[in-house]
Amino acid sequence: MSGTVWFVGAGPGAPDLLTLRAARVIAAADVVVWAASLVHADVLAHARPDAEIVDSSRLPMEGVLPLYRRAAAEGLTVARIHSGDPALWGAVQEQLDLCRALGLAVEIVPGVSSFTAVAARIGRELTVPEVAQSVILTRLEGGKTPMPPGERVREFARHGTTMALFLSAARSGQVQAELLAGGYSADTPAVVAYQATWPDELVAHCTVGTLAATVKENRLWKHTLILVGPALAAAGTRSHLYHPGHFHGHRRAEPAARAALRREGTDRAVSRAGESNASGPGRSRPAGPGSERADQPT
Repeated sequence: MSGTVWFVGAGPGAPDLLTLRAARVIAAADVVVWAASLVHADVLAHARPDAEIVDSSRLPMEGVLPLYRRAAAEGLTVARIHSGDPALWGAVQEQLDLCRALGLAVEIVPGVSSFTAVAARIGRELTVPEVAQSVILTRLEGGKTPMPPGERVREFARHGTTMALFLSAARSGQVQAELLAGGYSADTPAVVAYQATWPDELVAHCTVGTLAATVKENRLWKHTLILVGPALAAAGTRSHLYHPGHFHGHRRAEPAARAALRREGTDRAVSRAGESNASGPGRSRPAGPGSERADQPT
């Protein structure tokens, strides 16, 4: 006999951000495992009245292992609820490997991540055309879990794009120093969000230069996400996606608008080439908003 373990993303906090699939999985489970310290209790409203509810907040992996073994022996369905999305800092891979070794079927239900929840709360797009087209998800090096070589905040900061920093607020001074050393200017917009979408959430707008002071002023050190980058304050620019000159499989481009779009692209390329030449041979362009040199001392 073999059972199934579902790893369910509960989202950032608000119970109504649970997906329909997540709610169905919780409702069908014989055993629901959740962390009271990270997941809103209201998600348990979807569980069956006769379901076994286990709070994992005080349990190490060895404390949950007997549940998985029992699920394999008795053919039980387990819903293992994780905060946010299980793909990000959820210690899920080790559990997947363990469950598979026990012969259990495993499935993952994605959840809303806190970085997208914070973007929604502040009403910002994180990928503004011509401002930022990438989002870097990372955390400060050091701490309990070592970072792989090359994954340092200051190295990521050199891209000058949108960055979301998880699990880093307790060392906000170091975060600020790394961001500045990597090339973000002191006036680059930043947002500090505590318990996003929870009743006691706190969202504070600041800059990279005032980041550490903002975190300390609000006495934050856990359950806090930091967003940084020029897109947090940039005005929206015209996207090609809905431009009348853009075409795709379901829409034809208007000829005049298409020609104008091509001219716009040519003018932009010429402008960028001029900026590059003006920097002189052998000199790097700015690594981030407000930075002077990509090869500035670190």
